[in-house]
Amino acid sequence: MQTVFDFVLPRGYLDPAGTIHREGRMRLATALDEIESMQDPRVRANDAYLPVLLLSRVVVQLGQLSAVTPGVIEGFFAADLAYLEDLYQRLNSPVQILVGAVCPQCHTQFQLEVAPLG
Repeated sequence: MQTVFDFVLPRGYLDPAGTIHREGRMRLATALDEIESMQDPRVRANDAYLPVLLLSRVVVQLGQLSAVTPGVIEGFFAADLAYLEDLYQRLNSPVQILVGAVCPQCHTQFQLEVAPLG
């Protein structure tokens, strides 16, 4: 079972030194990730902070950064935050859907397993 997934941010995180970090890896969330994030005082004060904490726990690599902290996630451009929130939902959704597809080059038919939109 695959538990870690590669991604590329649409814009990239601009660190204080001016370096853009776009390529990263996200792992599947655990129950503890969600429980501890919900109990954090920053989330209790502002529900909108929940994605910041969850993403800082499950994004295990971003470019050459040594750690992905809540402060790093706070510095994301809105498009990158939305992209990772969507990826998180797709990876951790309990419902999977099989979609038929055809390779545009070799015309081989195959199925993709995807999470529902919305």
